[in-house]
Amino acid sequence: MTRAGFIDEAVLFSPDIPAPVNALLQAAVVASRTDKVRAEQLLTEAYRLDKACLQTYFALYKFYFYQARLGEAENYVLAGLEEAARQGGFPADYQSLYRDKSEWDMYASETSLFYLYTLKALAFIKLRQEQMTQGQAILTMMKALDPEDRSGASVIMALAEALQEEST
Repeated sequence: MTRAGFIDEAVLFSPDIPAPVNALLQAAVVASRTDKVRAEQLLTEAYRLDKACLQTYFALYKFYFYQARLGEAENYVLAGLEEAARQGGFPADYQSLYRDKSEWDMYASETSLFYLYTLKALAFIKLRQEQMTQGQAILTMMKALDPEDRSGASVIMALAEALQEEST
C-alpha cells in the first residue's frame, strides 16, 4: 500500500526553492543529526549555489544557532535581512524601516514576512548573547512592524520580559 501525497523530505522549505538548493538543504538536515561538519559543508554549498535563496539563510542561521555559534548565526541573520530587503525593495536597516514604517507593507509578500521572521531571530540572538538592550529595542520595533504578530515575535517578547524580571 502506498501513501498518496507522501513527501519524502526532511523539511518543507518554500515551494519556490530551486531543486538543487533544496536537495542540498535536505541532505544537510539529514546530516545534521549525525555529522555536523558535513551538514555545515552542505549548507554553505547551498549558499554559494544561490545567494538569493532566502531559505538558505534561514537554514544557516538556525544551524549555527542550535550549535551555540551565535556570532555566525547573527552574520547569516544580517545577511538574510539584507537579501530580503534587496528582493523586497525596502530598507535593509530595521531602524530605518521602523522610522518609515507607514511607507512599507511588511505583510505584502513572503519576502517581507521572511524579513520579519529573521528580525525576530536577530532579537532572540541578541537576548542569548546577553545584549538585552539591543534585543529589547528590536522587539519594540517588531511591535510596530508586525502589529498582527505574524512572525510570532510575541513569544520572544514574553521571554525577554521573563529574563528582565529575573535580573531585577
